[in-house]
Amino acid sequence: MYDAVLLIAFGGPTRMEDVRPFLANVLRGRPVPPERVESVVHHYELIGGRSPLNELTFRQADALRVLLKAEGPALPVYVGMRNWHPFLRETLTEMHQAGIRRALGFILSAQQNEAGWERYRQSVEDARGELGAATPAVDYVGGWHAHPLFIEAAASRVADALREIPADRRAAMRLVFTAHSIPTAMASASPYVSQLLEGAAGVAARVGVDDYVLAYQSRSGSPREPWLEPDIGDLIRSEAERGTRALVVVPIGFICDHVEVLYDLDIEARAIAESLDITFIRAKTVNDHPAFIRMMADVIRTHVARG
Repeated sequence: MYDAVLLIAFGGPTRMEDVRPFLANVLRGRPVPPERVESVVHHYELIGGRSPLNELTFRQADALRVLLKAEGPALPVYVGMRNWHPFLRETLTEMHQAGIRRALGFILSAQQNEAGWERYRQSVEDARGELGAATPAVDYVGGWHAHPLFIEAAASRVADALREIPADRRAAMRLVFTAHSIPTAMASASPYVSQLLEGAAGVAARVGVDDYVLAYQSRSGSPREPWLEPDIGDLIRSEAERGTRALVVVPIGFICDHVEVLYDLDIEARAIAESLDITFIRAKTVNDHPAFIRMMADVIRTHVARG
């Protein structure tokens, strides 16, 4: 049924001179104040002038390609990005030239909402519309937010982080799962929050932690519009008041490290915690963890088997 797998990701700038063009793509059609754009540019400066998302996504693709070749189905794996090179239209053109007629799309976003899934699918259809009917058709795998191997990969990252807690602070530690905040109206029309809670519960159970909470980060909308809360900064302050001395923060809503993990958590949230004498440990995202790659292969294999 399928000639290839298409991994679909957000994309990110790979050098400092690409940051503003990248942001222009992300913000196209949205009235964002120039000072806000410059603030985000500075965030990229602070994390080294680039996003590791593209590199990590290609590492995922390389590992998946090897696994599919060894265990089947032996399909080529392509990568297409919504907001940076290789843009989806560039990848679909390459696939067409290679003779690909039907691809299985894998959206690299664990939880589903309008921003996290529907826009990706729309971007694929827009690219296909630009290129014409000869471009490959794309079907999509189903959701995998609570797949046992995704939970295993995330739990492995959390277990590594838990080992970093100072011995004298372990009794006053709390686990905090984070995800990108979205407007509450968007959230109410999707399974986003319930999927986050299900995934967090699975990871917490796997590492044997009962005391955990879900918070949100990286809000970017109008202050007049209600978004999902609590914000991670506000949560850290409330945790200080209840006597928490260490936080292990788990960005379960993000698959790869990028600016919203490396700046919003590692710099901004960490600074709040340290100002309150709270030990702040951020668990790695799953990135190219072997269990995550096995999960991708299993999801693909299951979809192909079901026809």
